[in-house]
Amino acid sequence: MSKTIFISGATAGFGKAIARKFAQNGNNLIITGRRKVLLEELAKDLITTFNVEVLPLCFDVRKLSEVENAIANLPEKWKTIDVLVNNAGLAAGMNPIHEAVIDDWERMIDTNVKGLLYMTRLISPLMVARKQGHIINIGSVAGKEVYPMGNVYCGSKFAVDAITKGTRIDLVTHNIKVTHIAPGAANTEFSLVRFKGDHDRAESVYKGFTPLSAEDIADAVYYVTTLPAHVNINDLVLMPTAQASATQFYKK
Repeated sequence: MSKTIFISGATAGFGKAIARKFAQNGNNLIITGRRKVLLEELAKDLITTFNVEVLPLCFDVRKLSEVENAIANLPEKWKTIDVLVNNAGLAAGMNPIHEAVIDDWERMIDTNVKGLLYMTRLISPLMVARKQGHIINIGSVAGKEVYPMGNVYCGSKFAVDAITKGTRIDLVTHNIKVTHIAPGAANTEFSLVRFKGDHDRAESVYKGFTPLSAEDIADAVYYVTTLPAHVNINDLVLMPTAQASATQFYKK
């Protein structure tokens, strides 16, 4: 049976691959992002390719008023949200803490932590009212281990891990599933954003081994939503075969 899937940060990387995976399997989608042109192009592609319904919502998860406006004005038919994928997130900069750019900290905390909280706070009541739903938070191995010059990014992803655990505890009596998915090295826009458009530095991160793809993460996200009603995956960590920890790799 078709479900309604709400995906934040859907215009690229994990979010775009997750949207395609769910659409491929006949689900209707609410997709969000800040880049309106890319969002509308994705919506058109999903509708044409997979014959599903798609509602694109262009807003910034960092801005509570925009999130409130988007959720409050959902058409009635779109309020039955079965799965929320809190995917919007980023790393900005890679500096030791005493040389960090404060604006980078603000972007990461506002997106990775506060944006996820805003989305969860406003959508979870719709699930609680129905005693049904699944919230999936996309974290990172950076939320399991701290690495050099990861300081605030790691802190934000540790927060995602803790918030997910707290959400699971708070919503268990309402029959709502909650899952944390923590990818390791994955070749998306992640490093390009972290290094602020420096293509050479971004590409060097993945040299000598095969990283995860966005589709690998989409497969994992989709999988956890297909399990029997009595089964919940609380925490799922995925790494490339060549990666053993946040900093340990086998490179050829």
